[in-house]
Amino acid sequence: MEGPSVVSTTDVAAFTAALPKVELHLHLVGSASLDTVLTLARRYPDRGVPTDPDELRRFYTFRDFPHFIDVYSSVNRLVTTGADVVTLLDGAACELAARNARYAEIQVTPARNRMSGISYDDLAQALADGRELAAAKHGVELGWIFDADSGLGLPGMEETLEFAVRHRPPGTVGLGLAGGEIGVHRSDYAPMFARARDAGLRCLPHAGETVGPAEVWSAVRDLGAERIGHGIGAATDPALLDVLAERGITLEVCPMSNVRTNAVPSLAEHPLPRLVAAGVPVTLATDDPGMFDTDLDTEYRVAHDVLGLSAAQLADIARTGARAAYCSPELRAELLTGIDEVCTAHGV
Repeated sequence: MEGPSVVSTTDVAAFTAALPKVELHLHLVGSASLDTVLTLARRYPDRGVPTDPDELRRFYTFRDFPHFIDVYSSVNRLVTTGADVVTLLDGAACELAARNARYAEIQVTPARNRMSGISYDDLAQALADGRELAAAKHGVELGWIFDADSGLGLPGMEETLEFAVRHRPPGTVGLGLAGGEIGVHRSDYAPMFARARDAGLRCLPHAGETVGPAEVWSAVRDLGAERIGHGIGAATDPALLDVLAERGITLEVCPMSNVRTNAVPSLAEHPLPRLVAAGVPVTLATDDPGMFDTDLDTEYRVAHDVLGLSAAQLADIARTGARAAYCSPELRAELLTGIDEVCTAHGV
């Protein structure tokens, strides 16, 4: 790993704030701020989500990953109309703009939205409306990754793929797979990812968030993953790291998320530096910032202050994100130029 650049610790905060960024791993419901969730919880007080700020903060203290999934599902049940979806997207775009992120791919779980009472026609319209609002009001371009929840099994994936292909709202990027990993095999979902590719959708599953390298291997070999959500389980397998580096398969790494869900014991033990040292392309992301009390600038600062990445490496991570994003070539070029300009201005 290269040594620290000339930017001081104090200046790194200004440097990371100024860097143009993308956010490639952000779940719709988890993006909601504390205030937004409180508003929805008070609107639907029978859904089991606290309506008091301090109680909600305690509600967001996760014992482990399965507990996080339970809490996420509870909050998801507060989102019951297309208008609620637009509210979430407006808030997410506002936060992204504040972090100098001009492009984001939001992970949406259509089957869970349907189960909360939103028809698929209404969901597709809400995503289209929210995307227009994000661009006009906040200058942020949004894309959609339609995530199947592993808790709903193969039928849930079938439903997710059908929504993505049939409705395909503007900004549709690809198909994902999220949720618990223990006892869930990526290989079981291979036929549907093959159908997604045939339909022109990108293959963007989670893998290796809470389990080891085997499921990351499966995401690469069985699903044809073009990017991988989290992927930190790959860090213990040198051969897998070589494959990810050689093929340029970007990992969407979310350090604060991994600590909050106890996927890693502490920030100091996070494998991000090992991934970077192995030449694996990585981008930093927040996953569920409203639940994990984080934001994109925080993820970059933690990578520097705790994990020892230099300012130059942070800039490279921002560049990797721009290159891995499924945005327009014009926006990608603007992002890369902007990163270079910020580096020059800060002596990086």
